[in-house]
Amino acid sequence: MTPPSTTAAVRVADPALFDGLVDDAAVFPPGNAPLDEAVRLHRFHRSSAYASMVGPLLVPVASVQQLEPVAAASVGALTADLAVALVARPGVPVAEVEAAVTTLEAAGGVVAVGVEMAWTPSWRDAALGALPLTLEVPRGDAQPSALDDLRGEDTVQAKFRTGATPTWHWPDEAELAGFVVAAVGRGVPFKLTGGLHHVVRGTRAEGEQHGLLNVLLAVHAALDGAPQPELAAVLADRDTEALVRRTGLLGPEEATRLRATFTAYGCCEVTDPIGELTARRLIEGA
Repeated sequence: MTPPSTTAAVRVADPALFDGLVDDAAVFPPGNAPLDEAVRLHRFHRSSAYASMVGPLLVPVASVQQLEPVAAASVGALTADLAVALVARPGVPVAEVEAAVTTLEAAGGVVAVGVEMAWTPSWRDAALGALPLTLEVPRGDAQPSALDDLRGEDTVQAKFRTGATPTWHWPDEAELAGFVVAAVGRGVPFKLTGGLHHVVRGTRAEGEQHGLLNVLLAVHAALDGAPQPELAAVLADRDTEALVRRTGLLGPEEATRLRATFTAYGCCEVTDPIGELTARRLIEGA
């Protein structure tokens, strides 16, 4: 007889939990794929069995001039227009973002689906048309006011960096839990970026990394009113079987509510989390 824990662990999760979850950040570190290779692979992902899980291709503002010829060179008879979200890291002038949006919206074979840039108090002054906007919020004392500023805004969400960079140290479980509580408490949807390559929290060659299942379950707990210390414990959990089992037990309404808050995250190799989700039997074999 199969043990009860194993039976629960192999339950396929509700598809709504992973629909459009993983934005394709192939051109960003540490992947650093050339744009033409990233576009080619993105078209492959979008025609695969796991296509429903893959969000848009994320393209830096600085690369927008190259995008139209690269997209045209990779187009096929059955290939749809390339869905692209423009990304401007903190420090990129707003004027460059505005110019990139104008270029992208005029490009053939490409569909602009969003803009990501840093939050500033003057973000509303940016001429970005009607594109959905993702604003990367700061950490520390400035974060609450930034999230307050986004409260109740249509087609605007926050972004928080979960992976380390040379200028951004890794946010531990307490800090990430604090952000989740703050965003959920204000009703501000958000995406994450960086470091979520694996489904379970672990120590990797690059250092500590958060786990995708940990994040999903922490957001679920926050929506149920759990306090920051409880979320931090979920984010620190390394019990793979327990995390897989709990994720598989989330129902359709829970999955829909969760994903309305945690909308997506950027990953430089989308097949990393998808492969692990398949191996853990949370999704059907891709």
